[in-house]
Amino acid sequence: MGTVFFRGTYDEAFQLLLEARDYLTYLEPSERAVLTLNQRLAANQEAMRLTSRLTQVMAWLLVRRAVQAGEISFEDALHSDRRLDGQGVCLTQIGDEDAAPLPRGLKDLLGRSYRLYARVDRLDKAMGPMLGGAPGCADASFAHTTH
Repeated sequence: MGTVFFRGTYDEAFQLLLEARDYLTYLEPSERAVLTLNQRLAANQEAMRLTSRLTQVMAWLLVRRAVQAGEISFEDALHSDRRLDGQGVCLTQIGDEDAAPLPRGLKDLLGRSYRLYARVDRLDKAMGPMLGGAPGCADASFAHTTH
């Protein structure tokens, strides 16, 4: 992955993370106040999805940064615990009808975080197959012999 491309993706993710933090801290509470109980529940669920997407992307990008810096090997970065995770939650989008009552700011962040997560998911898949187990650990599936 090229340094310029990586830097741009990292900067985009970090900026989105800051925007989400500011939105959820300062704007979302007042927007939530006008929602019904069920709408607040849906908004909270989607805010958690937003947080999950951004957390997963930032963790993945930090592993790629460690590879670029020579702190870990590319092979270590292929282990399952260092790959993008959470696709079941993070690649789910709510329909337009369900999103209608959500605050506009949350909908914007959800759309942008989805596109970023989906792009990083494609990059992660392009890296090749996942390796099992934790990096640097022996494979526990070998057969034991008794004497």
